[in-house]
Amino acid sequence: MRQLTALILKTFSALAIIFAISANHAGACSNVLVTKGASKDGSVMVTYSADSHVLYGELYHTPAGIFPKGSLLKIFEWDTGKYMGDIAQIEKTYSTMGNMNEHQLIITETTFGGREELVDTTGIVDYGSLIYVTLQRAKSAREAIKVMTELVAEYGYASGGESFSIADKDEVWIMEMIGRGTKLNKKGVNLNKGAVWVAVRIPDGYISAHANQSRITSFPLNDPENCLYHKDVINFAREMGYYEGTDENFSFCDAYAPADFSAMRGCEARVWSAFNILGKGMIGDKPASDYLDFAMGQNPANKMPLYIKPAEKVTLKEVADVMRDHYEDTPMDMRKDIGAGGFELPYRWRPMGFEVNGVKYTNERAIATQQTGFWLLGQARNWLPDEIGGIIWFGVDDAATSCLTPVYSSSIKVPKCFECGNGNMTTYSPTSAFWLFNRVAHAAYLRYNLLAPEIRKAADEHENGAVKIISTVDKEALRIYNTNPEEVKAYLTEWSEMFADRMFKKWKELDEYLLVKYIDGNVKRQNPDGSFSDNGYGRNIPANPAQPGYSQKWKEAVAADPAAAQTIVSQPKKEEATTTVETEATTENAETAETPVK
Repeated sequence: MRQLTALILKTFSALAIIFAISANHAGACSNVLVTKGASKDGSVMVTYSADSHVLYGELYHTPAGIFPKGSLLKIFEWDTGKYMGDIAQIEKTYSTMGNMNEHQLIITETTFGGREELVDTTGIVDYGSLIYVTLQRAKSAREAIKVMTELVAEYGYASGGESFSIADKDEVWIMEMIGRGTKLNKKGVNLNKGAVWVAVRIPDGYISAHANQSRITSFPLNDPENCLYHKDVINFAREMGYYEGTDENFSFCDAYAPADFSAMRGCEARVWSAFNILGKGMIGDKPASDYLDFAMGQNPANKMPLYIKPAEKVTLKEVADVMRDHYEDTPMDMRKDIGAGGFELPYRWRPMGFEVNGVKYTNERAIATQQTGFWLLGQARNWLPDEIGGIIWFGVDDAATSCLTPVYSSSIKVPKCFECGNGNMTTYSPTSAFWLFNRVAHAAYLRYNLLAPEIRKAADEHENGAVKIISTVDKEALRIYNTNPEEVKAYLTEWSEMFADRMFKKWKELDEYLLVKYIDGNVKRQNPDGSFSDNGYGRNIPANPAQPGYSQKWKEAVAADPAAAQTIVSQPKKEEATTTVETEATTENAETAETPVK
């Protein structure tokens, strides 16, 4: 599905030697948005990877509440925990589960930063608080846009440029927002308080994506059904010297977040990959390869469309798997160069760029990344009551080495393994899913091409099993709902907890299995039933393990290092030079023979 032509691979393989990715695009998140007409089951779906080097993976829950008039709500910056100030609390709030609320409203984000001079240093509401406060106050996507924009207008916007995914059971929107900077009067009041923004509805039957770069270009000026925007979004750009043209030709991203190399290669490339996968090699009516120069950071004018039609209607599992992408089988495939080590590791540790002899190089930033706190897929289903229709499929740590577990958004309690306070980034907890999944991931990073397929098999089994059982759970929940609507939340809470506990137990078993099988760089042999083979004497001594060694590319790279000269023990005669690889393979096979190896 993701194969591109050999010509394209050849053409762009050398482009890794360019420029280092700048720090402002090095972190953060990826979103994929699916309208109900683009999904196979008719549900709305939004994915989110909360990527951060300091974010702990846990599932936030806020119960619905009733508050006296005049109550205040303390705002703490999501990224840092810093106290920002107080805002007025409303009298009635809705229950939230992660990035979804009891009315099937979903809000996620990616940070694009944009022009640094537009940060409001006096603002109270940061982007994270904006999400979670709005989930407590809005029932629909359109209402959420109203709440979010009114909050920043009243209290100031305390973050840089942000792309928000806002979806309910019927509509999907992208809203992009950036502050207006800081201009203080004599009393210290910011005259530029608030933000400029544009919100565009994704047409039904289409999908979209964003990944730390502003993506809204021009937009309809007189179509409130499909586009909403701040009244000064264009004039303010003119005032700041970002734009001089007509209203009709105004582009939000070009004015407020012009794309540089890092924005394209480190951010938009992830969108390219998501579109390439779900479009099956097409982006809109063009081959994905036509936009590769943009994704590779070479042609900022060749922008991709904001949304596309997928090649065919997509399933929940297909969308979830996009979040596991490492650019496999594309020119940016990180398994192919020497940086992958001897086990084809599709990761590069930070920083993302490096310099050797005055030449700057970049590492890729794929959708799946090691520094993920949590990731999710919010699913809204309009054919079911809100109490049953909303599901947040939740996972922690790296999407490629973890799995999603369904938690109904109407649940009144978080499963223990995802519970806030069950461990943190500096405190290990044996009952925390975040720490368990990190244990498994770190084992995989050491010998990726061997362990990752086993982990992926376990994730697929869990997720496919969950998809199958959900219809049964829905039926029982509907039966309860039709009899006593108040009891259905308790049932779905209990089921969500049970299924998460089951997942946790399975992953503990996987963690132990991988340790036993791959200890000390060996690979224990297994019987057809999966049990480990012994040496035949009934003393729990395993059969002599396999030792697959390093990849051929890695061995060739090591051999090319001048320091390797002292390790040569024999060399083929000139006439035998063509058999080097064959001889090496024979030697490797001999090492796995059923004889003691020390």
